[in-house]
Amino acid sequence: MITCVVHYTIDPAQIEAFERFAREWMRLVAAHGGVHHGYFLPAEGASDKAEALFSFESLAAYERYRARFGNDPEFVAADSIRNDSGCVVRYERTFMRPLLPTD
Repeated sequence: MITCVVHYTIDPAQIEAFERFAREWMRLVAAHGGVHHGYFLPAEGASDKAEALFSFESLAAYERYRARFGNDPEFVAADSIRNDSGCVVRYERTFMRPLLPTD
């Protein structure tokens, strides 16, 4: 299993747009073979940081999912929420291997 951790810097004035963006990506990850562990939004303290975690069975499975970016109309529509609203200032992805209590 591989888990993608996405670190976001967001525009706090566009939190509603970011939530719409997040809901669409949670749906798309699940629809295309992944498990989304959720988005984690600002509550207290820094108001411009958010995180997302989702997993695929392998890097190859993740790459099949990523191949849809820019081509699949649902992926393009989800990205347009981010692009049109400016809710994401920047982001970076980190790939991790989870160690779970059941391991």
